[in-house]
Amino acid sequence: MPQNKTNSQLAKTAARAIEENFVSYRSQFDEVTKRAQSKFEELDWQGMRADAAARLDLYKAEVDNIEIVIRRLLGNQIEDKQVWTLLKAAYDRLVSPRPDRGLAETFFNSVTRRIFATVGVDPQIEFVDDDGATSPDSAISTIYGAYKGRKSVVDLTDDILADCPLATKFQDIEQDAARVAGRIEMHLQKMDMRAEIDRVDIAKNIFYRGMGAYLIGRIYCGQHLVPLAIALLNSDAGISVDAVLLQESDLSILFSFTRSYFHVALDSPDDLIGFLGSILPHKRVAELYTAIGFNKHGKTVLYRELLVHLSECREERFEISPGESGLVMIVFNMPDDDLVFKLIRDRFGRPKKVTHQQVKEKYRLVFEHDRAGRLIDAQDFEYLKLDACFFSPDLLAQLQSEAAKSVKVEKDQVIITYAYVERRVTPLNIYLQAAETDAAREAVIDFGAAIKDLAVSNIFPGDILIKNFGVTRHGRVVFYDYDEICPLTTCHFRTIPQSSSYDDELASEPWYAVAENDVFPQEFRHFLGLPDHLLQIFLEHHSDLLDAAFWHKAQAAIKAGELPHIFPYAQSRRLI
Repeated sequence: MPQNKTNSQLAKTAARAIEENFVSYRSQFDEVTKRAQSKFEELDWQGMRADAAARLDLYKAEVDNIEIVIRRLLGNQIEDKQVWTLLKAAYDRLVSPRPDRGLAETFFNSVTRRIFATVGVDPQIEFVDDDGATSPDSAISTIYGAYKGRKSVVDLTDDILADCPLATKFQDIEQDAARVAGRIEMHLQKMDMRAEIDRVDIAKNIFYRGMGAYLIGRIYCGQHLVPLAIALLNSDAGISVDAVLLQESDLSILFSFTRSYFHVALDSPDDLIGFLGSILPHKRVAELYTAIGFNKHGKTVLYRELLVHLSECREERFEISPGESGLVMIVFNMPDDDLVFKLIRDRFGRPKKVTHQQVKEKYRLVFEHDRAGRLIDAQDFEYLKLDACFFSPDLLAQLQSEAAKSVKVEKDQVIITYAYVERRVTPLNIYLQAAETDAAREAVIDFGAAIKDLAVSNIFPGDILIKNFGVTRHGRVVFYDYDEICPLTTCHFRTIPQSSSYDDELASEPWYAVAENDVFPQEFRHFLGLPDHLLQIFLEHHSDLLDAAFWHKAQAAIKAGELPHIFPYAQSRRLI
């Protein structure tokens, strides 16, 4: 570094370097994202999965690269905050005109936090205020195409499908348009809305994920706004409409925090988020950013929401979350909030044998894997700083005694060096205690379906106990205890061998050898944790889970490269 270079010149050079790396990240992100259409058209599901995994690694790779460059550029001034203040201002001028300015600011913050390991926030060297925030009404028309209402809903849907970039690949586009129109008319009639549609807006770019493609839009009918998603599938025979989603709850599940991220080409994320916010008003903005692949910016938005929520002390406080205490994690939340915080304990109770690093690797596995609608996405946070007044005395005492490696209390401030933040769900064991008979029955059936969805996506939960599963606000059963999770293909599923005598069966130790990865499905019924009447319901629908043959078949399919399509909507929404 030349000695005669002023701090201002140095800051400008470093700011340009960070901007160039951000542009590189966005270029690579867009390149992978845009490949989704060809992967869908070519039925290249393995390629789609590989791209989804590769895209997740782009952000960290670019931050790693720029960290090396910045350390070399700044040399012994690497932690000079005066230089970084100038650097931030220079960077702000560079990225302000960009349509993805918010993402650029998040990228800058990732670099500064890597350099400084900032505790809490530091406005001097970080972008704190969300100047580029969007609202549900801010989406501009370049994001979507508008279709004026007509007397015939069929003509309207025919135009929508004809404008779709995949239109020439449909098996029978006119038949699909008629079916979609029929579902829309039926829904409007059911909701007592007048039949004539004023306008339909459809996002110009298709949302791709796994084996599905989705047209996302909204229907204006009088004073009503109806969300719309048209699900497309492809096969050797061509593309067809598989389902029509017209309820906010259906689209909320489609954009769920338990699913992998969409691939949707775009220039202005804020405008698309504004559009999505209009049809999903109860979905966190942070979750919408994450759903379209910008999970780091989703984390930034979530953190800003958290800071606003915790801007002043109030009567409500963080409390230990309801449910059985885990041997690996301490879990807490605020009573009126839909987030939970999870901290790794200093020491794990028996029989847990995993290490702290292995627990983090399990969470990384979930992040990189197809979550199949059954695994909760978790955001990891470092160096959170919160006022101690937000913590109940019991919780604070537990954190200090059992998670001292992760928690420090300094001058009425609680500093959390590492935590996971997830969406809150109701533990299945608690849900079943309070649920009506029909709701409990449905939850138990979906519990088995969740295990099967995980299995065919190459995930074995490890601890198949109902306390490790939860129920979302939409009634879906999901898994959230990851310390024993592993790829299904690493397990050795065995049938319990016949005992040689009755005394063998009464012994405290098994009469057969058990290796580390051995799993005996016959034993599941004994430790699921279901009361007898619900266990019977479970066995009526999922007795095959107690047979090693089911697991062997799932493993064989995975090894053969077969990828199942786990539908993110109910069977009743399908046209077939």
